[in-house]
Amino acid sequence: MSMVYIFNKPWVGVILCQQQLGPHPGLTVQQKYLDAIVAAGAVPVPLVHQLGVDEQSLDAMLARLDGILLTGSYSNMEPHHYGETGEEAHTDKGRDRLSLRLIAAAQTMKMPLFGICRGFQEMVVASGGSLHRRLHETGLFAEHRENKELPLEQQYAPAHSITPVAGGVLARLAGDAELNVNSLHMQGAKSTGPGVQVEATAPDGLVEAISFVNHPFALGVQWHPEWQSRENPLSRALFDGFVAACHDYAGQRSRG
Repeated sequence: MSMVYIFNKPWVGVILCQQQLGPHPGLTVQQKYLDAIVAAGAVPVPLVHQLGVDEQSLDAMLARLDGILLTGSYSNMEPHHYGETGEEAHTDKGRDRLSLRLIAAAQTMKMPLFGICRGFQEMVVASGGSLHRRLHETGLFAEHRENKELPLEQQYAPAHSITPVAGGVLARLAGDAELNVNSLHMQGAKSTGPGVQVEATAPDGLVEAISFVNHPFALGVQWHPEWQSRENPLSRALFDGFVAACHDYAGQRSRG
């Protein structure tokens, strides 16, 4: 009976981040992402960086998953992935390698994919787009970074509006009226590649959400819906929509 209950819930692979834990390197994920997945009715499964260099193990894992969540992170992608030179602070090579492979696999398998903040940026880069490395230095955009001296509740409070594109994935989930989102990022999308649909923009023109065309559910958002994911109607709609897509994928996989 318990096994039937478990298998009725989709399994969502959650990418991890490399962190130094005292003298030892570790792989971690912030609990708020796991809480959001569990609250929406799915089972989170950690995706270790070793999968990025072990094709057989990665294929075995992907065969068991019903969706992939690319979380936010304090790290940035290495610039060479989007055609720029030089170094970048706070990189995570293992995550870069794995995230790009996961996105490619999700596109091939039509597996539901949800990218948040860094995960959104990974989707931008994987599709052939590029990033602004320092939005605040371009002179083109409003301030999108959080004030780290404020309490978390204020850091994650609504910071600006977004306008969903009518008929898009985001609009179908949350409506096409103006929405308010938080903003805690230094980098952002400079360009998007082929096969990408812009789903929403901020008042300053910055792309805030994208989807992959010809894909049942592949959505990336620049803000953080995992924060108080059940209390915020937009966040709840996003996670419920993602997990519903994972349910559909699981059903197709079981019949296939």
